[in-house]
Amino acid sequence: MIIRKAYKFRLKTNQTLVRKLAQFAGSSRLVWNKGLAFQKERLKQAQPCLSYAGLTKELTQWKKEESWFFLKQVHSQALQQSLKNLSQAIKEAFDQTNPKQFPKFKKKGQRDSFRYPQGFKVDNENGRVFLPKIGWVRYNKSQDVIGEAKNITISKRGKHWFVSIQVEIDRFIPRHPSSSIVGGDLGIARFLTLSNQEYYEPISIFKKLKAKLAKLQKKLAKKEKFSNRWRRLKSKITKLHIRIADTRNDYLHKISSELSKNHALVILEDLKITNMSSSAKGTIENPGKNVKQKSGLNRAILAQGWGEFIRQLEYKLTWNGGQLIQVNPKNTSRKCPKCSYVSAENRKTQAVFCCQQNGCNYTANADYVGSLNVREAGLALLGLGGSSLEHPLKSQPTEGA
Repeated sequence: MIIRKAYKFRLKTNQTLVRKLAQFAGSSRLVWNKGLAFQKERLKQAQPCLSYAGLTKELTQWKKEESWFFLKQVHSQALQQSLKNLSQAIKEAFDQTNPKQFPKFKKKGQRDSFRYPQGFKVDNENGRVFLPKIGWVRYNKSQDVIGEAKNITISKRGKHWFVSIQVEIDRFIPRHPSSSIVGGDLGIARFLTLSNQEYYEPISIFKKLKAKLAKLQKKLAKKEKFSNRWRRLKSKITKLHIRIADTRNDYLHKISSELSKNHALVILEDLKITNMSSSAKGTIENPGKNVKQKSGLNRAILAQGWGEFIRQLEYKLTWNGGQLIQVNPKNTSRKCPKCSYVSAENRKTQAVFCCQQNGCNYTANADYVGSLNVREAGLALLGLGGSSLEHPLKSQPTEGA
């Protein structure tokens, strides 16, 4: 099986190299913005957007303009890749089956990057890469790059520049050593609750640093934009955001690695995270209700990183010979796993599930009940059947909800 994998390393830079990298990233951003403006103008005139090939022809003309002479100093493939990304983004925006947001203009300092699809070299032994029109650049080597390098991306994060090397590996997918099947319920009070009664605590790094972040942002608002003090504060805020993101990502990797090694089949809800975290503000004509509470819930959902966790878990399970199944979340929190009675009254609070069916009265932690129902739905989807309860039919403890 051919799998794609990326290795990311921090580059060893100096002032001269940083200026060169910034020039390449800035030119790629400029080409994106000019291409987007060009396409928008065509749409305004009721003309179809140019294809990628058409945009590359325009790029050739842009390079001939006297005011755009600096584009000749940047490798052509890096600029072409920017237009290729733009063409793909516009195509996805007009996709009727799964439309995405129309691309926006890029700002300086936000996700500065450029990519080489070919012409680069990777010196695995000495920990360096060759970038066309830039030269050999060393990186902090933490591991060997295994596989055939297909492309490399140079990006800036905070004050540092990184190289991401994407490789293809022809890998034999082994049979998973475990035969365990587990269902999981993603939540706020608990990050993940499993049908075997195990659970993981929520990620608390954003909550821990939220006050400090808010304080810095208030100070930033009072500073003159682009002044030295403004830049210093901006750098501190960026550093704090990176710390939050790295801590969250590390936590997600640890959980996803543990699950992918211990369970052959993991079943989760197919959550529409974008819809779940949408604003409740409403409009002037139809204002929303409980906006402040919904805003807090949205922050809590996004701080957990459910989407990234599912992405990591899916590819890690595949590499280990396992599988991830996602099921419809409908009634997974309202259905009794003992008698199958479905009612909103079964879950009067977020923490405790108590079946209201006469003669049942099954009581358990609400997230645990959700994980049992998710597991049962996944087994039904695969045609395996069976009860959702892996444990004896008795009330489960509700402590730690």
